[in-house]
This record gives sequence, structure tokens and C-alpha cells, in this order.
Amino acid sequence: RNMFNNIRKFLQFQLSVNCVAILVTLVGAIAIGDSPMSAVQLLLVNLIMDTLAALALATEKPDDSLLELKPHGRHERLLSNKMWKHMLGQAVYQVAVLMSLLFAGHLII
Repeated sequence: RNMFNNIRKFLQFQLSVNCVAILVTLVGAIAIGDSPMSAVQLLLVNLIMDTLAALALATEKPDDSLLELKPHGRHERLLSNKMWKHMLGQAVYQVAVLMSLLFAGHLII
């Protein structure tokens, strides 16, 4: 149960971060005419995020409340509808912050 929850958290995090990175790069390339991040920078961000997420989830200790939950079925989805909603909300927030920094960063900083 703990591994299943950790895999779910890892997937949720990775999908959110990677979708935001792709969207920001795509919109930035279309609007500015040049990609805001190079391929090497994208790979570096992805490597750092993968490593930190894996370390954080691998070192998370099991909670006793997991023993009270019923076992997961063989065909249970890894990402529930609630998780998709959370990922969408987080992605919208991250895109809004990064777009404001991309287009109005010179005014803010």
C-alpha cells in the first residue's frame, strides 16, 4: 500500500512538472520566437526533478493508517479523477507564475 501511494505521488508530481515545462517552452517559443529554455536546460531540470522526487518518495516512511485501508485491486487506476484535478490545478498555477515571469519578468525583477 505504501509503494502504491508513493508511485501515485511520483506520477502526479512528474506529470505536473513535465506538462508545465512543455507548455511553457511551447508558448514561449511561439510568442517570443525563441525557446525560453534550451534542450540542455530542460534535461537538467528534468534530471533534478526526477532525482529529488525519487529520493523524497523512497525515503518516506509507511504510515500506520495505511494498514486500515482496504487493499488495492489489480485493475485499479494509478491516477484517480481527484488526482487529475489536483494536477490540473497545480499546472495552471505553475504556468501562470512562469508566464508572468517570462513576459513581465523585467518589470517584476
